[in-house]
Amino acid sequence: MDHHSSPAEARFGKKSLLLTAVVALLLGVGLATLAGVSHHGAEVYAQAASAPGTVAAAPNFSELAARLSPSVVNVDTVLTVRPEWPGGKSPFAPPFGEEFFERFFGMRPPQQQRRGKGSGVIFSQDGYILTNNHVVEGADQVTVTLADGTKYPARVVGRDDKTDLGLLKIDKEVKLTAARLGDSDTLKVGEWVMAIGNPFGLGHTVTVGIVSAKGRIIGSGPYDDFIQTDASINPGNSGGPLFNTAGEVIGINTAIIAQGQGIGFAIPVNMAKDLLPGLRQGRVVRGWLGVSIQTVTPELAEALQLKARKGALVAEVLSGSPAAQAGVRRGDVIVRFAGEEVDDSHTLPRLVARVAAGKSVSLEVIRDGKRLQLSTTIRVLSEEPAAGGQAPQEPSSQLGLRLQELTPELAARFGVESRAGLIVVELEPGSAAERAGVQRGDVLLEANHKPLRSVRDLREALRNVPKGRALLVVLERNGRSLFTAIPVG
Repeated sequence: MDHHSSPAEARFGKKSLLLTAVVALLLGVGLATLAGVSHHGAEVYAQAASAPGTVAAAPNFSELAARLSPSVVNVDTVLTVRPEWPGGKSPFAPPFGEEFFERFFGMRPPQQQRRGKGSGVIFSQDGYILTNNHVVEGADQVTVTLADGTKYPARVVGRDDKTDLGLLKIDKEVKLTAARLGDSDTLKVGEWVMAIGNPFGLGHTVTVGIVSAKGRIIGSGPYDDFIQTDASINPGNSGGPLFNTAGEVIGINTAIIAQGQGIGFAIPVNMAKDLLPGLRQGRVVRGWLGVSIQTVTPELAEALQLKARKGALVAEVLSGSPAAQAGVRRGDVIVRFAGEEVDDSHTLPRLVARVAAGKSVSLEVIRDGKRLQLSTTIRVLSEEPAAGGQAPQEPSSQLGLRLQELTPELAARFGVESRAGLIVVELEPGSAAERAGVQRGDVLLEANHKPLRSVRDLREALRNVPKGRALLVVLERNGRSLFTAIPVG
């Protein structure tokens, strides 16, 4: 049976169709708009993710480790030593020496072998390897092991104990994988770094972390300038490389703090690059300025009319030195050297050391609140023995103490009454001065009946002491004057 719609139903049906069409149209526009917003949002997110200042993903350390490990070597050393006999006397001493025992008993006196382990990094395909001096010092045999287990004998080409750097060479003609030496000056605190080495003799091990600090002074010598990192550095890592995320060597791992976890130190690779020419020749040559310097304290900065606590305060100028020829005076503050800023007393020795002998350099000093421009020619820091086979020594090294000319600030700090003399700021355990009863904080007033106003006065007094005799010293301690005799030579 046919059904016919009423006029009202017909009108409703038309409205329904119209409503459906409108809803569909709105939905279509809405979905299209949402899709556009979603697409636009994805673009905005993508742009934000690549914008400067956003957090980047961690580097692909597995790829870096695979690529760089072939340039890292394990270093095994053998040092032959003679046993220590009770009382220091060997039964094989003359006239019953080694040749006597070998001739009549067919034997040599017993010897011991000490073995050591460390790490190194190949930086040239012809077999040159950077490592630490303390890894190879005194070694009779050196063997390097590559990541694939291949072993090669190596020889020590050069060493520098002041920076703890050593240079090895594999003489066998093989093509080696070499790492690229980077630029440690561009390194920033917070950057990712990776260490590869031989911790505890376990073989190639990779650790990662960040640069915790730069320019660290840890008391190992006058050229301290370490990179601090929390990448795990352990015994056996010494001499191994510290890499940046570009795969460049930016440091040579060298030291740890035993009582601290996650604190390791590396020598900046730029320091190693400066020394490489000397290491290749077996002798590192450093520049010499000829000044004794100290840190600028807040009190000294105020007294010297310094606007900032920067620079190196000159405590003494050695006679005839490049500094003396330049016109540097005691009390000057050196703030620039060879065009570079001198931030503190630790900066200047490093800057001077890298200047070649015979090169003319400029200095900027502050004197009486005014800046002065000076110039001089740098000479070689001599380490060759003087006449008689004895190396030249400062009075401090001869006597086993470190001295500073007494200032009001030092007098107040140590609680002494004198206003002239040389104050003992450090004392070497077991030294001649300690055995003579000298103590930290003592003020040396006289030497051989002559007043001491400068280190130069003490040097002159020592020069007149016959070998094997003692230096007669008057010192002040707790407000009282005392005599003591310090053995010399």
